[in-house]
Amino acid sequence: MKTPKRLQPLLDDGFIDDVLRPLMSGKEAAVYVVRAQGQLRCAKVYKEASKRSFHNQAEYQEGRKVRNSRQARAMQKRSRFGRREQEEAWQNAEVDALYRLAGAGVRVPKPHGFVDGVLLMDLIAGADGDVAPRLNDVELTAAEARDYHQVMMREVVRMLSVGLIHGDLSEYNVLLGPEGPIIIDLPQAVDAAANNSAERMLTRDVDNMARYFGRFAPELLTIDYAGEIWSLFQLGNLSPDIPLTGTFKRSEKSADLEGVMREIDAARDEHLGRSDDEEADTEEEWRDR
Repeated sequence: MKTPKRLQPLLDDGFIDDVLRPLMSGKEAAVYVVRAQGQLRCAKVYKEASKRSFHNQAEYQEGRKVRNSRQARAMQKRSRFGRREQEEAWQNAEVDALYRLAGAGVRVPKPHGFVDGVLLMDLIAGADGDVAPRLNDVELTAAEARDYHQVMMREVVRMLSVGLIHGDLSEYNVLLGPEGPIIIDLPQAVDAAANNSAERMLTRDVDNMARYFGRFAPELLTIDYAGEIWSLFQLGNLSPDIPLTGTFKRSEKSADLEGVMREIDAARDEHLGRSDDEEADTEEEWRDR
């Protein structure tokens, strides 16, 4: 096949030996099967922002660290430099997440480097030696669904134990390898401690898994792992191997909105009263002069 323009520099510099075929083209990148150091690997080529269709990017980027204040200001102003920096940050998010998660034993493709906007990583093969299918493309028995669901909940816990949430987890970005599910596509990975939407995104990830596996094992639809996992995380009790019960009981106590408003009103009145007293004292001091 004709070598894609973005991959030619990697060929020239010896990072890859050959480009074999396109694998898929998604909303934020195109992926190719390549040979590198005698091994089959994936080369993920990120699309430019103008050609990418991933929405609500800002929501996922909340809480991510930037190198310095100049970069932060440029990104906020959306200058040309800022847009370029934002693109780089978006791409680096997946690279950083893969290295962190692989190091923590999470079932993700092993990364092998990031060069000129191209991420090299393991090719996940299926039982037949070809590229592993996505969960969405397989039919499962009830027993398989229950087993794989447990695996995925354990991986969600392992991810959160190092402070990350996938943010877009579904049957479309989980591959089924010979040894079970492998999580892919992480450019939108969320910093759990710094993103205000973290709990909602975790809940959505967990619910997406329950809905998919619940097609084959309906009892999984009644289990609430999201609330339990998030509660353990908030309390500082989450660890990679902590047992889950799936029987988390959510609080049904409604918020005392009237009480909150009374506290706000009291604080405002106290502040206004203090301001009036200070103004009177200042006026009295002026007269004494």
